[in-house]
This record gives sequence, C-alpha cells and structure tokens, in this order.
Amino acid sequence: MAVIAKWMCDRDNSMFDSKKEADAHDKMLELAEQLSSLLQAKVTGVSDTDAEEFGIFLARNKEVLAKAIKGQPELLEGLLEASDDSDATVRAVA
Repeated sequence: MAVIAKWMCDRDNSMFDSKKEADAHDKMLELAEQLSSLLQAKVTGVSDTDAEEFGIFLARNKEVLAKAIKGQPELLEGLLEASDDSDATVRAVA
C-alpha cells in the first residue's frame, strides 16, 4: 500500500497535493480575510457573508485587479463576462 502525502490548509481544511499549493491557498484566504474586514469597516450595512464572499472574489482575482489598477481597466470586463463561473460570481451587496 502506498502512502500519499497531502497538505491541509488550517483555515478551511482544504487538502492539497503539494505544500506550495496549500501555502498559496492559505495566502489567498488571508488576503480575502483582510479585504473582507476592510469592506466591512468602510461600507455600512454589509453583512458578514457578503463581505466574506466579496473578499474571496477579490483575492482570487488579485492579478487581474492589479493590472486594472495599473492602467488596464478593460481587464475587469473579463470578470464580468465570467459571471457563469461560480468562482467569479458573488451575490450583489444590498
């Protein structure tokens, strides 16, 4: 019987085949947590769930957001067009 090593992210118990993948996921979740906190601090009336979902959305798409901020705002259209993808969609904030 073979032994297969797995790495677990302690933030959400996700399992990964490599330490590099687990570390990247953990960093993404850490960024999402900070973005969620920022959103809740600066936008009144945002629920915990909405802030968390939007924080994860922003963290998962940080490369596109960074390029958009640096002068390529048209790249954000790609995120709008990806609305069929569950990873790229969050519920509207009321």
